[in-house]
Amino acid sequence: MKNQELAELLFEIGDFLDLGEVPFKPDAYKKAAIAIDSLEEDIFNVYKKDGIKGLEKINGVGKSIALKIEEFIKTGKIKYYKELKKESPINLEELKMVEGLGVRKIKKLWQELKIRNLKDLEKAIEDHKVSQLFGFGDKTEKNILESIKFLRQGQGRFVLRDILEEIEKVEEKIKKIKEVVSFSIAGSARRKKETIGDVDFLVAIKDVSDKYVVEKIMNTFAQMDSVVKIIAKGETKTSIKIKNNLNMDLRLVSQSSFGAALQYFTGSKEHNIALRRIAMKKGYKLNEYGLFRGEAKIEGEYEEKIYERLGLKWIPPELRENQGEIEMAIKNELPELVELEDIKGDLHCHTNWNGGKNSIEELAKEAINLGYSYIGINDHTKSLKIENGLDEKRIKEQRKEIDILNKSFKDFKILQGSEVDILADGSLDINNETLKTLDYVSISVHSGFKMNKKDMTKRVLKAMDNHYVKILNHPTGMIVNKREGYNIDIEAIINKALKNNIAIEINSYRGDLNSQFAKLAKERGVKLVINSDAHDKKELKNLEFGLYIARRAYLTKNDILNTYEKI
Repeated sequence: MKNQELAELLFEIGDFLDLGEVPFKPDAYKKAAIAIDSLEEDIFNVYKKDGIKGLEKINGVGKSIALKIEEFIKTGKIKYYKELKKESPINLEELKMVEGLGVRKIKKLWQELKIRNLKDLEKAIEDHKVSQLFGFGDKTEKNILESIKFLRQGQGRFVLRDILEEIEKVEEKIKKIKEVVSFSIAGSARRKKETIGDVDFLVAIKDVSDKYVVEKIMNTFAQMDSVVKIIAKGETKTSIKIKNNLNMDLRLVSQSSFGAALQYFTGSKEHNIALRRIAMKKGYKLNEYGLFRGEAKIEGEYEEKIYERLGLKWIPPELRENQGEIEMAIKNELPELVELEDIKGDLHCHTNWNGGKNSIEELAKEAINLGYSYIGINDHTKSLKIENGLDEKRIKEQRKEIDILNKSFKDFKILQGSEVDILADGSLDINNETLKTLDYVSISVHSGFKMNKKDMTKRVLKAMDNHYVKILNHPTGMIVNKREGYNIDIEAIINKALKNNIAIEINSYRGDLNSQFAKLAKERGVKLVINSDAHDKKELKNLEFGLYIARRAYLTKNDILNTYEKI
């Protein structure tokens, strides 16, 4: 990953130099960047063994660039890059985000119209100055303006949960085409990231030279009702933008290359680079068309066989981030990741007793339809007045309803929990006498998010010392793509959870705990629980999004509290 980071820095230096008048120098940095990106050995190890001389042995790296690499190795930064960025009158990073604008066009816009950023570019287009430049014209000006508008509207990333329906619509339409042999989502959506920038689809047919079939597939994709813009349409790739400003790409390959293409376009980039290095060491060449020895393709149709040929166990897409999964696959030490069918119940569900839409019975029946053995009712408590939180009296009344309902079920149980509010001083808003009557107690912070790190951590740690507490819900207060979490020492929270045998929640709606912290909790020996936080029975199925976080955190069924038949 450091090789990639360094390569990107050197490439950016080349781009900044391209804006000037120095010949050859930009290409030198870009050539060095490409060489380092494809380097098999970690750049730190190269330097450790032979110092500057070792760096200069890399193709395209001379004395001057070697010194800058040395600076990066020692400090993590390159001063020359910072100086170029500071001295440049152009916001290169911002302008490069505009579709169709490369460094040369950006340079011309600066030289001719003194355009520094998006704001300047929009004003110049408004005055129709861009279209008058040589190499631009009316059509280019219009395309740039459209690109800026979409860029403004679609800034940021999309929560996977929010766009899954659109993904499923594409899958349904394309799979109906009889000539389609294989279909898969690719990219970060297949890796089940919490948020994604765009969606990639991969389609295979027997004969990519069959123009009728190719046109049929591409037209089906490009003419969907949700499409607002066809960005590009070709024989192998079509790119569209749909109503919510999400970009989607569909790539068409032959069935004989589907496995290799699926591996390549699933990513991540870091994972793929590492695989290509393994292939090179074994005398192979790996790309999106297949695994080759010389000119002969020895594998391409099946992704699993690509990994097998490289001496690896197949790696689940969620783990493909080059964060240790390849080494584990080589040693056959990859964990058996938790699956949706391992989940026996959902322990964070809200009913119409306070903020939910459905009755306890309706939630229970939906849970039975999902194959669960139990469901945990986890309504808010009295401090959360906006949700009509339950006080001690109403908790007691709710217990009566649950007891009656449980008599009508066989091989299924409704558990009474409570999402007890953590007050500012760390105390809980329900008394211990009531807490001890519950099947389990979970606790949450719902207020005072601006507390400093020390006080917030102290607040939550105190609440966790209540011996009735079994689960800490959404521990950082974050809601993915909507709200940053509060300031808290999550390591201290994890350590307390281990000490007091408290499970930490992965909240499927909020994306909290994230995969990095969930992995840390696992490593420390803390149990986790995957919950939906459903306020509607339809939302119970959203538990799968928490499952993806758990899988990216290397969690197995034994790490998850609600994979057990009894909690």
